[in-house]
Amino acid sequence: MDIDKDLLIRASQGDMQAFEEVYKASSSFVYNVALRVVNNREDALEVAQEVFMIIHDKLKGFRFESSFKTWAYRITANYAINYAKKNSRAKTVPFEESFGEGAVFNEVQTQMDQEDKAQLVEKLLSELNPDQRACVVLRDIQGLSYEEIAQALNININTVRTRLKRAREKLLSLKRVDYEKV
Repeated sequence: MDIDKDLLIRASQGDMQAFEEVYKASSSFVYNVALRVVNNREDALEVAQEVFMIIHDKLKGFRFESSFKTWAYRITANYAINYAKKNSRAKTVPFEESFGEGAVFNEVQTQMDQEDKAQLVEKLLSELNPDQRACVVLRDIQGLSYEEIAQALNININTVRTRLKRAREKLLSLKRVDYEKV
């Protein structure tokens, strides 16, 4: 997601067409970050809507000290974490919603494999607390560096390392439990 500085400036000055372009360029990544943190499609849509309202309101104050992507990550992750903490109810994404309907027949097996993987990822992520989940999503799914995660979540880099270490330990312990059940 690379957004032109001039476009951001125009959007920050109230140009709604420019803001719409910013929205189009960044909406899928905002939604995906929110989805991984809150672990529910409807909640992720709500979080994404709120995040864009925040971005719209705060864009005038964006100082280009970091990239727009990092700034948007920070807003999205923090809002999603707070939302998840407030609404700490376990939800799952139904298959029909997660992959859509009407798949071509010869792609069914591939789609089923993807669903199995997606459900496993969802299940494992849902076992983490929202702070750990945000770090795992930003690191392992979105590919951010430790420094970028620290900046995006406005936390110390050692906190990022600790959260990732604890999250990975918990995920490994869950994996061992699954193997013991078999």
